[in-house]
Amino acid sequence: MNGLFSNAAARAAQRSAHSSLADLTAVVGISGFAAADANPGLMSIVDQHSAGVRDSLSADKRPLTAVLLAAYAEGVRDAAFQHGWTAPEGEIDWSEDDWVLRRLLAVCALARTLPTTR
Repeated sequence: MNGLFSNAAARAAQRSAHSSLADLTAVVGISGFAAADANPGLMSIVDQHSAGVRDSLSADKRPLTAVLLAAYAEGVRDAAFQHGWTAPEGEIDWSEDDWVLRRLLAVCALARTLPTTR
């Protein structure tokens, strides 16, 4: 398909992915980054999770994109909910050993490395 609408679906997916990552960052990232800045141990854990996300997405073979990261985060949340995980209500206690939240914070950290142009 040529012309004006040839990339419409790709642009819509990009907008949706950026929106999803912005929402995730608002809920998880802002408080998580503040906690990690105050706690180098948490930052180390997030770095390890970031490496795990990169490995899962084969980021050594293809570039990370907002679409890949947003889909990955959605998959993590879906699997967690299916296994009985519940999202915390109110403020997140980052001293808790919550694999899901740390993995999602790693996604937020990786999203910060993406180009800002859409």
